[in-house]
Amino acid sequence: MTRSQPRRARGTVGHANSALNLRFALASFGLVSMTVFAVLAFTAGVAWLGVACAVLAVVAVLDLVVIQRRRIARRREEPGTRHSLFE
Repeated sequence: MTRSQPRRARGTVGHANSALNLRFALASFGLVSMTVFAVLAFTAGVAWLGVACAVLAVVAVLDLVVIQRRRIARRREEPGTRHSLFE
């Protein structure tokens, strides 16, 4: 079972450990920008930069998966509560 926060986190229910919605937005931006940069680098013939950007895009995808799992767990623990971008 996924929890909304780690057990030893300093955050509480009233004050979340991290702003998941903001993290989601930033990870989405990172995924899109790194994918575009990887394509541009590969078309320019700079393979090492394309690989580095592709690796960062994969890291962004993994981060999005973790964030989404925590958002789902938070919705399950607090049904009916809407969170802003910074909560």
